[in-house]
Amino acid sequence: MWVKEAETSREFSVKMRSASLIGVGMKLSRPILLISAAIAVFVTCAVGVAQQTEEPQQIADPDFKPAVERPSYTTVGPFVVLDEAHGNFHTASGRYKPFADLLQADGYRVAAGAQPFTAAALQETQVLVIANALGSGITPANINDPPSAFADAECDAVRDWVRGGGSLLLIADHAPFGATAASLASRFGVEMGKGYAWTVSNNSPEPSTTIAYSRENGRLGDHAITRGITRVVAFTGQSLSVPSGATVLLRFGDGAYESTGADAQGDMEAFRGGKPHAARNITGRAQGIAFEYGIGRLVIMGEAAMFSAQVARFTDPSGRGNEIKMGMNVPGNDNRQFLLNIMHWLTRLGE
Repeated sequence: MWVKEAETSREFSVKMRSASLIGVGMKLSRPILLISAAIAVFVTCAVGVAQQTEEPQQIADPDFKPAVERPSYTTVGPFVVLDEAHGNFHTASGRYKPFADLLQADGYRVAAGAQPFTAAALQETQVLVIANALGSGITPANINDPPSAFADAECDAVRDWVRGGGSLLLIADHAPFGATAASLASRFGVEMGKGYAWTVSNNSPEPSTTIAYSRENGRLGDHAITRGITRVVAFTGQSLSVPSGATVLLRFGDGAYESTGADAQGDMEAFRGGKPHAARNITGRAQGIAFEYGIGRLVIMGEAAMFSAQVARFTDPSGRGNEIKMGMNVPGNDNRQFLLNIMHWLTRLGE
């Protein structure tokens, strides 16, 4: 039987920070359990093995029903292509169904992209969304240093398309997604952290994989996308460099770290125990940026779950089933409006 965890933002954050479970002779914090579950999910998906009952399950929340009181587009909305041609972990009919549903509720036309990126394939696209592309070359053996999800010619085609007026939303989550999208991001001068981001606050010994960006903590940037936004919540993810001319939407504050995929669990355990760890300090780096490129626009995000409405199900070491919600279905955040603001800026709504 799955145990449904508390769903308010405060309870969710407390649960992620401090709840612990006992099993197999060791104490594991909730963030470490989630990272362990995530790694298992991605390894399973990478080799194309159907998940068994005991494997972690990460699905779109079937109870999430997005609604927009006043849709931005009431006639023929902009044409948005959600890439599904590169082994994407998030798809319009899968984990990113809430994403697609919200855009459609706001009047956008959303279609799944099944073709490699070429000038011809992108010609009719107004906004290209790429979310967590794994590619076809990733295996359990190379998961800590996977190949690019995109051919060099595809990266060049997307860069040229944006430069010529296209709008791109590139979303690459924690490892291994930063590495598989790094070649594309580099075309725009962005270096991806490629690891697992986690934070600590108020001298707490407990790491958290729930990362809040708010007016109160000063981590929201000043941009058209963030206006009217009070609080955005991310769920792990990676860090991003900030190229010249880019505006930071979400900035890591003090006590922010990033671990490699291989070291994440060990780093967090070491931090909890007051021992040395290998995680790098990422204070000042970004988890979301926006900028003009040529006559086009792009937004790059280092976390994907914030724009989903997912349920992560896993079994703890004691055999107890747990269900944790992530994304727009967690109360107390403005993630839904944040996504709409990104789309409005990319499509130059009102300009």
